[in-house]
Amino acid sequence: MADKITVKEIFESIQGEGPYVGEKQLFIRTTKCNLNCKYCDTDFICDENSKTYNFDDFFEILRASNAQTVSFTGGEPLLEANFLSEFFKKYKNRLNKKIYLETNGTHAGSLSKIIDYVDIISMDIKLKSATGLQFSLITFDEFLSVAKQKEVFAKIVFDENISEYEIIEAATLAKKHSILLILQPKMPMSTALNLDEIFEKFYSKYKNIRLIPQVHKFLNVR
Repeated sequence: MADKITVKEIFESIQGEGPYVGEKQLFIRTTKCNLNCKYCDTDFICDENSKTYNFDDFFEILRASNAQTVSFTGGEPLLEANFLSEFFKKYKNRLNKKIYLETNGTHAGSLSKIIDYVDIISMDIKLKSATGLQFSLITFDEFLSVAKQKEVFAKIVFDENISEYEIIEAATLAKKHSILLILQPKMPMSTALNLDEIFEKFYSKYKNIRLIPQVHKFLNVR
């Protein structure tokens, strides 16, 4: 049993991505990730400012916030699934907050450990053209098969290099699981990026989509 968790930072801010943009949340940034996406702009590496909490101390930190939603982000928070599973078993009912999970969608087994305690799941569909990494859509298909027990949407970070094949594959996956697909242009946006064209290519294949940039960057908040 993992009885401690080390986090990079805990802070309150507005959610800047996806359909919950503008909502006040308490963000828990974990310190591990299994990927190395070339567009990643997040400092999640453990350092001297990181803090380690046991179950009780972690609960008190979360309880003290007046935000009604706790966002677990990273890094990849599902790498802390053993701790979170035990923590939620003990404290979820006393916390009285929604649990919002931001994940890269590559740990279906770990999600199974905490799915009963999660309320909203934001899953990335990683494109090779944007991340520089090669993924099989089987990975995300398996993840969504678990995640669809709860409210779930998928987010795609893309740039001008997105291919027709990637659009078809992502739209097909979203359609299979009947989920909302968020199109998120990589920041800063290239002048070569034709948003109208890319949106229409997706829309011709799947209608439940929204184009939402990283709003927090425009507002200059965390």
